Amino acid sequence: MIAVKRALISLSDKTGILDLAVELKKYGVEILSTGGTAKLLRENNIQVCEVSDYTGFPEMLDGRVKTLHPKIHGGLLALRDKPEHMRVLGEQGIGPIDLVVVNLYPFEKVIRRPGVGIDEVIENIDIGGPSMLRSGAKNYRSVAVVCDPKYYPAVIDDLKKNNGALSENLSRRLGIETYLRTSRYDAAIYGYLSGYFKSGAEKQFPETFELSFEKIQSLRYGENPHQKAAFYKENGKSGGLINISQIQGKELSFNNILDLNAALELVKEFDNPAAVVVKHNNPCGAAEDTSLDRAYFNAWKCDKLSAFGGIVALNRRMDLPTAKKILKSGFLECVVAPSYERGVPELFAGRKNLRLIEAGKLSAVIEPEFKRVSGGMLLQEKDALVLDPKAIKVVTRKRPTPQQMKSLIFGWKVAKHVKSNAIVFTRGTKTVGIGAGQMSRVDSVMIAKKKSAGLNSGCCMASDAFFPKEDAISWAHKAGVKAIIQPGGSIADPKIIAACDRYKIAMVTTGIRHFRH
Repeated sequence: MIAVKRALISLSDKTGILDLAVELKKYGVEILSTGGTAKLLRENNIQVCEVSDYTGFPEMLDGRVKTLHPKIHGGLLALRDKPEHMRVLGEQGIGPIDLVVVNLYPFEKVIRRPGVGIDEVIENIDIGGPSMLRSGAKNYRSVAVVCDPKYYPAVIDDLKKNNGALSENLSRRLGIETYLRTSRYDAAIYGYLSGYFKSGAEKQFPETFELSFEKIQSLRYGENPHQKAAFYKENGKSGGLINISQIQGKELSFNNILDLNAALELVKEFDNPAAVVVKHNNPCGAAEDTSLDRAYFNAWKCDKLSAFGGIVALNRRMDLPTAKKILKSGFLECVVAPSYERGVPELFAGRKNLRLIEAGKLSAVIEPEFKRVSGGMLLQEKDALVLDPKAIKVVTRKRPTPQQMKSLIFGWKVAKHVKSNAIVFTRGTKTVGIGAGQMSRVDSVMIAKKKSAGLNSGCCMASDAFFPKEDAISWAHKAGVKAIIQPGGSIADPKIIAACDRYKIAMVTTGIRHFRH
């Protein structure tokens, strides 16, 4: 047990501290404090001793030096069961400190402020706070360290339970959490400063890459029931999937979250009202229209069989006509939209298992992507390259019509989000057949033809990578394809172009590949 006789409280975030300080006062704990924290405690009739009075040294250098003193760190680091340590404390007039309540300058919040200058950023790098936290945590058998207001209730409960003392079990747990906090803090500082002072590839791919995540929730299971899983938020980030809120339905699963992310990333590609249906991380339908309900209906109609149990994403507020069409679509796992028109959530109230998700404003989050591999990690830029229509090159004798070009560009946007090898059939701005994740590109063409269910006649085709052989063009012709968009760049390009000319198919190249593994 740690009998709390002296506590040091120095806070940037003062949320909840009065509850803890009142409890400490009940047990006659001497409180050392600094600046604004001391002022707040005094205003609430809690007696404090200023750290500067305790150490005999004033705060100096505009507050940069307050607690960096032997009377503070000696009181934190001394081993209570080591006579030599206690003798030195006595000789130097240093009293043991049993409880440290410190949170750090808000560095992570400051760097997210628009237009913040580097001088202000640097002044918000805390030095004394991490030093005290680490000193106290190192001596966890004798010192309890509290680095976050969320731990105050546990400390208060332990004080009450143990008549003003804290258990070593709690102190050990708080010490471990302290090192997690300081490591994240240092990582945030390193990440910002290394990015600020570096440029180019050195900035994008530093020699050391640090990530810090906080668990949002445990999940029922992972991709399969025998795999445990949890959902984490990246510290210092505020955008993306972590901002969603659930209006109704069962708890989200691991696979739901993956599919929601895939669906939202695709639907963000479109400027006009758009809808996508995603299943197992692949779109099984996507459409863009002047009205949201028609966009949804066309996306769902592309592959009604695969859409069963799928995820629907919209890029506009869901209106009543769209909601009514969704309700007629059969079983869906999730529906996500930026917001919902009044009365729409009530329409879905009878579908207890349907997860209704509100995403808020959809905005592109450009951040590096990483994939875990055995013993390491792969890091890459996000595939955020936008196709410039002026860079599209017509390579066949037959040119696509303006309507076909619009359809080709739409299909190209969808193909970017389909697992490779990816083939997308389109008519206008809707998909009519998608071939995904095949080892052979010609197999993807054949699957897209099969999935199109007779809607492929006169369609356009998008391919995420070049064609190595003419066989895919032959199958495209059999499927009724009239125009193709693809990156180009194969040694077989002359043969591919000749095959298109033979079948009177217009073809354009982009010079961009969109593999998705």
